[in-house]
Amino acid sequence: MNPVQTQDQSQDFWPTELRLSPDKRILNVAFEDGTRFALPAEYLRVSSPSAEVQGHSPAERKVLGGKRNVAILGVEPVGNYAVKLTFDDMHDTGLYGWGYLHELGRNYVRRWETYLGELAERGLDRDTVAPAKSGGCGSGSCGCH
Repeated sequence: MNPVQTQDQSQDFWPTELRLSPDKRILNVAFEDGTRFALPAEYLRVSSPSAEVQGHSPAERKVLGGKRNVAILGVEPVGNYAVKLTFDDMHDTGLYGWGYLHELGRNYVRRWETYLGELAERGLDRDTVAPAKSGGCGSGSCGCH
């Protein structure tokens, strides 16, 4: 199963605006239902729906540290259902569906607090990138890249 498909991909949420801030650190998203969200690049990066971050099952989900200063280099539409974000750490494999972007905005506070707690549990922080492990997803050896 593709991890992207496990996210809320409801087509009930249609964006009316996607705007990247001048400093490339905030993606502003507005939806037809009137909701508006300012989603930080760091939050979007660590919440990427890609296999590299989500793994191939919930047990394989990665907690990424060292992404405080990440920026979004590109926002590319994918059909009429998602955007592909390219970050300055060269991550670009996640497709952010409209429903997933809405869910990220709607649940920002809870998800962010969970993320900060997971960093602390693992001895990670927002400023230090953990050393890469050999093998596994993202290295090319998992077969998904």
